[in-house]
Amino acid sequence: MQSYTIGQAARLLGVSPDTARRWADAGRVATHRDESGRRVIDGKSLAAFSAELALGDDDASYTSARNAFPGIVTGIKLGDIAAQVTIQAGPHRLVSLLTREAVEELGLEVGMQATARVKSTSVHIDRT
Repeated sequence: MQSYTIGQAARLLGVSPDTARRWADAGRVATHRDESGRRVIDGKSLAAFSAELALGDDDASYTSARNAFPGIVTGIKLGDIAAQVTIQAGPHRLVSLLTREAVEELGLEVGMQATARVKSTSVHIDRT
């Protein structure tokens, strides 16, 4: 069974190591010590905790797209009809091509929070 350090778990969960450490200290996710004395989380526990976190998101919008990447808009290129929006979501840079009208209706601007939702080969942008 693979185990993850607090730092590795934090990266996988999209939070800071301090947040992951606080969750472990509060008993929200079980840890144990490896042979080196480091605190680690076994893979099955981390997977279950990750699924629990995803289900507990009360601010989630209602959508069939399950792969959500909350982040910050880092770039917008507007054309006459089409637009390109870039979002930095943690270590992930996502680029979506959509209509100019959609960008204007969402009121997207560089520096604002947004969520890129990926379903199949499409990226959907939700203003957050």
